[in-house]
Amino acid sequence: MARAYRHFISGYAWHLTHRCHKREFLLKFAKDKQRWMYWLFEAKKRFGLCVLNFTVTSNHVHLLIYDTGNGNETIPKSIQLIAGKTGQEFNSRKDRKGAFWQDRYHATAVATDDHLIRCMVYIDLNMVRAGVVKHPEDWPFGGYRYILAPPKRYRLTDNKKLMALMNIRESDGFRETYRNWVDSAIMQGDIKKQPLWTEGIAVGDKVYVEKVKDQMGYKAIGRKVIENRDSFVLKEQQASYQRNSDRAIRVQPEDNTIRWQNGPENHPDSNMSLEGSF
Repeated sequence: MARAYRHFISGYAWHLTHRCHKREFLLKFAKDKQRWMYWLFEAKKRFGLCVLNFTVTSNHVHLLIYDTGNGNETIPKSIQLIAGKTGQEFNSRKDRKGAFWQDRYHATAVATDDHLIRCMVYIDLNMVRAGVVKHPEDWPFGGYRYILAPPKRYRLTDNKKLMALMNIRESDGFRETYRNWVDSAIMQGDIKKQPLWTEGIAVGDKVYVEKVKDQMGYKAIGRKVIENRDSFVLKEQQASYQRNSDRAIRVQPEDNTIRWQNGPENHPDSNMSLEGSF
């Protein structure tokens, strides 16, 4: 299997996916999700990480970011901080040894047109897809709440950057439009898993994907541009991100469909605020 793709190009939006070791539910408690979000805020503060959206689940995370070109190390340093600190704290508290995360995170370049909107909605609907909540506003460990009702302190998502990328000038109009996108996807039942967002190297129209491939240079050798309905995807040489050795553990659901009874209200400390975790 090809190693997870981590070649960042300035001026692009990137969807990062990072799974817990062997898909174990190491993020099942609210405390651990909150700590991941805390270190996300720290990465934003220390390195200028531009966060567009995110979702923390019980065994993996989704993070949509934008490379602003303020240094090639911003994203790698940010992920090293977030993943490293989250794993260290968990192992220390549980007196546990061993890997917390499964291999490297995977990164997919996303075109900043309607593909960006679709990717954001896909991230928001993760726990709806899992049957944990009926609407992303009910999930406290995702970016939807920060986009629709940004707090005065500890803001995680860069709503101004989102508005600029989506060419929307008014904040109220942006929030209303975004809510409508999410609600429309739920009403239409458009919540199924879509591997292109987590297994491709780049997703967009043909011109965009070919441009990413050209900019990758020799790293693009052996990778093909595949048409996927109304999109194009730059694919890995082999099945991306999923280790062959992971086939034996596929019996574990990817989207946290176990360890839950009647939604997040039954999850310990699910209503804890981010500020309270600092």
